[in-house]
Amino acid sequence: MQIIRLNRIICRVWIERLLQPAAAKLAAQRPALLVTGARQSGKTALVQRVFPKHRYVSLDLPSEAEQAERAPSAFLERHGSPLIIDEVQYAPSLFRHLKSRIDQQRQTNGQLILTGSQPFPLMQGVSESLAGRIGLLELEGLSFSEVRGRAADLDPVAFAHRGAFPELWSKPELDADAYYRGYVATYLERDVRSVLNVSSLRDFERFLRACALRSAQVLNKAELARDVGISPSTAGQWLSVLAASDQLYLLEPWFSNRTKSLVKSPKLYINDSGLLCFLLGVANPKELLGSPFAGAIWETLVCGELRRQLRFGTRPGQLFYYRDRTKEVDFLIHRGGRFELYEAKSAEQPDVGDVRALDRISDELGKRNVVRKAVVCRAPNVYPLGESALALPLVDV
Repeated sequence: MQIIRLNRIICRVWIERLLQPAAAKLAAQRPALLVTGARQSGKTALVQRVFPKHRYVSLDLPSEAEQAERAPSAFLERHGSPLIIDEVQYAPSLFRHLKSRIDQQRQTNGQLILTGSQPFPLMQGVSESLAGRIGLLELEGLSFSEVRGRAADLDPVAFAHRGAFPELWSKPELDADAYYRGYVATYLERDVRSVLNVSSLRDFERFLRACALRSAQVLNKAELARDVGISPSTAGQWLSVLAASDQLYLLEPWFSNRTKSLVKSPKLYINDSGLLCFLLGVANPKELLGSPFAGAIWETLVCGELRRQLRFGTRPGQLFYYRDRTKEVDFLIHRGGRFELYEAKSAEQPDVGDVRALDRISDELGKRNVVRKAVVCRAPNVYPLGESALALPLVDV
């Protein structure tokens, strides 16, 4: 396999994905598998890597999409089985015929592997036609540990600035700023127009940048709508599309019936820290560290890492944040009545003062129920903070 270099760091063109075993397992258990996720998150590369013996067709090609939509039976007959159908959302009429194809070989698992990027029409077709026949897998960008597996000297700040899109790491010669400029333009033109009746793409881009300015903050829809000059209902609709298409993530607060004063609004995060840096105009890793947005970018990065770890299935649990009138913590993971608490700090050496909120919320939840307290930071190694918390490097999340 070809080897390439980036700032003395050796990276291979293919970076092993932690979701590969989960994809193979799901396909072995169900007749079909659907891999969803944001554009450029590596869906095509993943399914071709995991299922090398499957035939492959992409509906990104207009001629293939037209036949799949207008003559689905002939399309499926021509391509045979087992088959990977990439960007399946471009042929909504195909789903009904996929159901018939699966039912003819119901005992054959993994016969169809589908990928798709646009959530609303795609999931509607799945729920109406393929319920009970298909496994679902959501793929995000690369995690820090995945890239670091091929680039042992990778600095977390460099990773935060470049982002998690696989192509940026498999092709280090790519200019990240140009990549994100094209990504935003393509997303606005291709995906937004197909899902929303947006009268002004310029307004939508301004809305996206306004969301970036609020990454790692509690969402205030009315304020966001006012600043962009749109109605609150339009802001809510656009937020839903951005979240469903994996451009941003809404983190819900932990809520217990016993505690009435907890904040109930979600926190907003741009999904990818590199995209966030582009939208905020942060030009390079050095500028990131001196930026007034450094804390928000680092927290956005940590949110993505925790979210990916939970989705890999190796650490099941649910991710929340905790905030009431007097105390808050960035991230709370709940699993089976037990909790993990995490603060995100961009400092290289946090101190015991950074764990006070962790200790107070641990008391609130019951110390025996809290199995881990940590400050995720730029420290080169794990070390204790106070009596029961840890300073935790990003790679050890």
